[in-house]
Amino acid sequence: MTGAKPFDIPKREIWEAFKRVKANQGAAGIDGQTIQNFEGRLGDNLYKLWNRMSSGSYMPPPVRRVDIPKASGGTRPLGIPTVADRVAQEVVRRYLEPLLEPVFHGDSYGYRPRRSAIDAVRVARQRCWRFDWVVDIDIKGFFDSIDHELLLRAVRKHTKCPWVLLYVERWLKVPVMTGDGDLVQREQGTPQGGVISPLLANLFLHYAFDVWIGRTMPGIPFERYADDIVCHCHTEREALALRQALDIRFRGCGLMLHPEKTKLVYCKDTNRKRDHEVIQFDFLGYSFRPRLAKWRGGLFGVSYLPAASPTALKAIRQAIRRWTLQTRSDKSLDDLARMFNPYIRGWINYYSHFYKSALYPTMLRIDAFLVRWARRKFKRLRQRPKGARDWLARVIRSSPGLFAHWPLLHGNGRTLGAV
Repeated sequence: MTGAKPFDIPKREIWEAFKRVKANQGAAGIDGQTIQNFEGRLGDNLYKLWNRMSSGSYMPPPVRRVDIPKASGGTRPLGIPTVADRVAQEVVRRYLEPLLEPVFHGDSYGYRPRRSAIDAVRVARQRCWRFDWVVDIDIKGFFDSIDHELLLRAVRKHTKCPWVLLYVERWLKVPVMTGDGDLVQREQGTPQGGVISPLLANLFLHYAFDVWIGRTMPGIPFERYADDIVCHCHTEREALALRQALDIRFRGCGLMLHPEKTKLVYCKDTNRKRDHEVIQFDFLGYSFRPRLAKWRGGLFGVSYLPAASPTALKAIRQAIRRWTLQTRSDKSLDDLARMFNPYIRGWINYYSHFYKSALYPTMLRIDAFLVRWARRKFKRLRQRPKGARDWLARVIRSSPGLFAHWPLLHGNGRTLGAV
């Protein structure tokens, strides 16, 4: 029973939402409260949240702004809600997602159940073989540019639930607290970092882009992961027309195409010999471009293929350097494997789906640091670089699965060397 509250929100929903928020972890909001702190008085905190949401008196606190570095340079602002607010947003997300999920387009992949970025890259790869041209779309400051009224109109199209509409509107208008403690009011946009933001962003682009292109240019397939969009065209004329139409459409929705980053790309390969200044694009951490590939029958040719992008590989190398692995002579080799295998495994799981040999040189950097670690760790190897490399090669042969990247580099008879 929920009592005589204006809004009928089951207490069970608050509990289920908390379990999801806890599983996702995340940083503290402006109140400094961590998930562990929140759990210290879990019953009281969840009851208070349910009581306020059910009565309509819940007012979301400001989100804490954190600027995180982008792989391509610059920073991306994230808005970190408090733990209680993340739970509240999850309650609404759990209500909305089952209503919206059946409506969303089959080629929308971002932040959706049973869909992944790798699915989007795989479909893009196949379509680049069938279509000669790509329009690589970049929306300038998308999350900061979402028109609140257009978004609320889209939400109202799918639900009349008063408490969902009330809290979505409040979350859109909640101010951002900067590192200096200043409150910045927002007239548009939804902060990246919120639990509800990805679903709302998907809904906005569902109408601004997915439905629009299906209606006006039904012959042009696309892959969209949140605001990362790739469209496929048969001819340059078709691609130019799409680029122009997109400019008009997005302006009408309060969005703007990035003039430099939105580009027409020619998918050049052995059979497509036309000259064009742009023959490469990046999508979800993969660079698509002409690459030498082994064809059927043992022949070699140039195919248009994705591989881990130089930007992604640079970010991995920077992360490996930050480990300062070579200085951890107090640790055993098993310790190092336990500490760093989760990261290595994550990179391999994501970037080895396509043209995995692009990963090899970057993964070999780990072995180079392990050689330097061994020279510090073992006195007998300090003045013997070759001895340290031979030592690591013996370890790899005796324990080929100790580090997650060793089967990739040295398995199945591959001998890339220890460094």
